[in-house]
Amino acid sequence: MSETTLATSGPTRATGRLALFREFWQYFATNRGAVAGLFFFVAIVFVAIFANFIAPHSATDQYRDALLVPPAWTAGGDARFLLGTDAVGRDILSRLIYGSRYSLFIGCVVVSIALVVGICLGLLAGAMRGWVDTVIMRIMDIILSFPSLLLALVLVAILGPSLTNAMIAIAIVQQPHYVRLTRAAVMSEMSRDYVMAARVAGVKGLRLMLKTVLPNCMAPLIVQAALSFSTAILDAAALGFLGVGAQPPTPEWGTMLAEAREFILRAWWVVTFPGIAILLTVLAINLFGDGLRDALDPKLKRS
Repeated sequence: MSETTLATSGPTRATGRLALFREFWQYFATNRGAVAGLFFFVAIVFVAIFANFIAPHSATDQYRDALLVPPAWTAGGDARFLLGTDAVGRDILSRLIYGSRYSLFIGCVVVSIALVVGICLGLLAGAMRGWVDTVIMRIMDIILSFPSLLLALVLVAILGPSLTNAMIAIAIVQQPHYVRLTRAAVMSEMSRDYVMAARVAGVKGLRLMLKTVLPNCMAPLIVQAALSFSTAILDAAALGFLGVGAQPPTPEWGTMLAEAREFILRAWWVVTFPGIAILLTVLAINLFGDGLRDALDPKLKRS
């Protein structure tokens, strides 16, 4: 009897997961913008991984005979530089391609730090309640009381201008959203029948929170992570533009914009293409996150 049960449990579990994925994709695919955002994001990931093979030049190579060369399809363009060059003769297309690595790296690091720490603090606040909950939530309220970019700028100014410190500052700024979401979800789930049954069965403490409660709180956190990914990229670009994020010659899109400020009027391509890269990437991730919200939130699922 036990062998038969073990033999059938594996395929049944796999079939159930496949059915859940099909249901998720059914709701997700109805949002065409979300699908387009997903495909664009996958394309950006592909470009970032294979940047060494896709980029026609190195991100830091300087061609002194080609300073501020316009895009190849305009008058005075050079076929070697499809999107033109910057003030020191670096290929803009290559820098954009390599810059996608930094943008994705920033998003992954910021979201990972904010998600892990936010879940831990949210679980602690939602489970312990009392003075622990009060202290954690008042700290989160203080962080939320400041404009996010201004607070990140102050933190980077204190820590010192660098890409690492910029990521730490952005993660701290995004922290309260994860803590509040986790706390609200935990408080809602703690009154459910399955949690009561688990407590009666002897499941307590850390095991109860991590294995019983947390998996049922992940849907809103996944959506928040997707949306925070784009916010992290945008904030990092803003800090780079202000000169306190990634430092030259790093091919980060915000830093590229900062370096091109003085050439806005006479070399439009130096500013335009990094701005378009930021715009399209953030838009794609936001559309993808919107589709995740529709597919994962039962209240928002389309009939």
